[in-house]
Amino acid sequence: MEHQNDSSKGTGAKVWFITGASRGFGRVWADAALKRGDKVAATARKLESIADLKEKYGENVLTLQLDVTNPDQVTTAVEQAHAHFGRLDIVLNNAGYSLVGTIEEGSADDVRALYETNIFGTLSVIKAALPLLREQGGGHILGTSSGLGHVTLPVIGYYCSSKWAFEAIHESLAKEVEALGIKVTIIEPGAYATEFGSQDSLKFAVGMDLYTDFKTKFVDSLKTMERGDPEATPDAIFKIVDVENPPLRFFLGSHNLPWVRAAYTERLALWEEWESVSNAAQGQPK
Repeated sequence: MEHQNDSSKGTGAKVWFITGASRGFGRVWADAALKRGDKVAATARKLESIADLKEKYGENVLTLQLDVTNPDQVTTAVEQAHAHFGRLDIVLNNAGYSLVGTIEEGSADDVRALYETNIFGTLSVIKAALPLLREQGGGHILGTSSGLGHVTLPVIGYYCSSKWAFEAIHESLAKEVEALGIKVTIIEPGAYATEFGSQDSLKFAVGMDLYTDFKTKFVDSLKTMERGDPEATPDAIFKIVDVENPPLRFFLGSHNLPWVRAAYTERLALWEEWESVSNAAQGQPK
């Protein structure tokens, strides 16, 4: 696979719009894109958290304050970035967080807030960008999902559910915009040593005593999990955005494929075990 640093417009540098650029993958990828000579509209809820990017990269970066749960602010930011650079080649939805709590513990308000960021915030960015991408004749929408968009873990089930929804939305979107020259890729990281597990990236449901021991054991098990190096990821992302026909889905890291393969093997075996009962429920053609 050739690694080429050329945009669809033939001007060399690509132009990125990145949400959640203050930390984690958003920060790593924004910094790496700027280092390779691309241009980046970097957004974050707190402008001061990305101010140093402007100091380091000057006119190649546009820093914007953005809360993705505010649709009007999203539209303004996307349009401002497009007007500033003249185009957007890559729109990367990276903003998100995890809700920690069992299914019983998570309140309706907790779950709504999670979806406001992880799903509706993402949708606001996509909907703001699509008219601009259509007008310019193409672009590439990237979304940071997770291996947990295919499998689940306890205690963060609502986060997993947001990523399952995230996956479905992007898969449908890819089919809908393909003829318009717009590409879609879902980035699915495994466990990495980012700030995603920090207090800034987690919210906690009000706990119930009966789950305390279960959650403690679960959290302890996570502490022993091997984590990848975020700084090793930019080259993989660049290959995705530089290739002519990028994949719809891309596992980031080495752990997800074996994990998901085992999960789907188990699912297929279970469906096949119950196949005769399923088939009987079809009834006669109407």
